[in-house]
Amino acid sequence: MSHDSPIGDVVFAEPEVALVGFTSFRNPGWFPEWQTDAVGDAASLLEFAGRLCYLSFANPLHRSNRQYLDNILARQHFSVMEHASVSIAIRGVSRSLTHELVRHRHFSYSQVSQRFVNEEDAAFVLPIEVREHGLDADVVEAAREARRAYLELASALSRRLAEAEPDRTERRKRARQAARCVLPNMTETALVVTGNLRAWATFLKKRGAPEAEPEIRRLALLIHEILNDIAPEIFEHFHVDRDEAGRGTLVADVDFE
Repeated sequence: MSHDSPIGDVVFAEPEVALVGFTSFRNPGWFPEWQTDAVGDAASLLEFAGRLCYLSFANPLHRSNRQYLDNILARQHFSVMEHASVSIAIRGVSRSLTHELVRHRHFSYSQVSQRFVNEEDAAFVLPIEVREHGLDADVVEAAREARRAYLELASALSRRLAEAEPDRTERRKRARQAARCVLPNMTETALVVTGNLRAWATFLKKRGAPEAEPEIRRLALLIHEILNDIAPEIFEHFHVDRDEAGRGTLVADVDFE
């Protein structure tokens, strides 16, 4: 969710997320005795992969899909979760947040490039503490000054490079990649993140926790809603706790690690 600040800049107060891709399952038909009551592709794929390990497609214990997956989680056979993946588009988050997000090494990322994209009209993401304590105007003004410095530096560099670099596109790229050094961490960005269900569960456990940074914790709560729709058999093991102010955290009853 974005809005205009009192001084005319676009400010993102909440991240925006959208599901853009997820794994589908196609039964190869090798085990005709296998019957499953799985609702979605992710649950079907996880059960198929798990049963393949033991060739237990006859389902001798007569478990439902949910019971089967609960047993896998209870035994911490988390590798089965790695077969299903989800891609999520994110915008309205800060570069500060993405510096934390990329520490999750089992995700794949495609992010807006500041080398190629002109940031002279960059939007901002205000930290929760700034908004709660009424410092919006002060922080946005500081960001505007940084943005003006970016524009001046990019323009000056482009002029200096004119003789040495005749290609205009290359000249702009070189100027922008240098000028971005003065942009603040609150600069808004957008990206696509792809990960398997185990990686997403680990992300939710770490970044939905009470001690997580507030911006990335809000993101984790929104992503949990998407994942819970796709694979409730896994992500209903997270529940949301809210404090007196309504701020949510994620608590897992499975130790996803």
